[in-house]
Amino acid sequence: MQLTQLRHLVGLAECGSFSKAAKALFITQPALSRSIRALEAELGLALFDRVGHRIELTSFGRDVLERSRRLLDDAKEIGELGSRLRGGQSGRLRVGLGSGPAAFLTAPLLESFAARRRDVYLELARGITALLLQRLRARTLDALVVDVLSVPAAADLHIDMLVDMRGAFLCRQGHPLARRKRVGFEQVVDYPIACTPLSDDIARALMQRYGPRAHPDTLVTLRGDDLPSLVDVASRTDAILLAVRAVAPGLVELALEPAVGASARFGLVTLAGRSPAAAMPMLRDALREHLHD
Repeated sequence: MQLTQLRHLVGLAECGSFSKAAKALFITQPALSRSIRALEAELGLALFDRVGHRIELTSFGRDVLERSRRLLDDAKEIGELGSRLRGGQSGRLRVGLGSGPAAFLTAPLLESFAARRRDVYLELARGITALLLQRLRARTLDALVVDVLSVPAAADLHIDMLVDMRGAFLCRQGHPLARRKRVGFEQVVDYPIACTPLSDDIARALMQRYGPRAHPDTLVTLRGDDLPSLVDVASRTDAILLAVRAVAPGLVELALEPAVGASARFGLVTLAGRSPAAAMPMLRDALREHLHD
């Protein structure tokens, strides 16, 4: 049984004659007759009674007609769904965000998708990169936005849309160091330093710039994965936040000598060789708009 045969059945029932139906369906009358006969043979019962030049649906034919119309409607909806999916106008997208991206991308991503059609679903998950990678490989997430410096090289991962974001020491407006034109590293470490876990690359860059005291195990006194909470602590106390500048626009960047010179590299991580989720273009558009220093 083919959808084409069901379309022929519906067309014939609506037109009431083979000649009219063939013309409406843009096929020859013999071709239409063969299609209906083949369908009746497959089903094992007559769909139409032939009364001279007229045709009438049998009782079985009326039941089949009703079901055929539903099937054709469903097939049309499936085709339209495929078209929407190909255009990124529909579907479900599950995105994991590292601590840095989560701090400044969560609300913008939600707002971007909220402005779209109702049939686009977005699920965001926050966590440390190692756990997010596990979920990506388990296919419970479709993509990650993380600091790729913390992503081990692996053949099954594809990384793109790389953006370098400048790191800085940040403090509240009324902090004792906030108004100084130049600040030395030795002055910064007189205060509690808040930070999320740092990649080895950033740790090395800090130590090259400021010496052994800049090793995260010595430098960081307030460590946590929840970056918004660390931003809040820095905005309420004399603690100094070490993070990318973009995560805390309300804090003051300290003018260190020498400058921090380290940056995070955020990127989009997906599984190599895997067909992308239909709504992935929407995510890429949102990242291009919001993922910048």
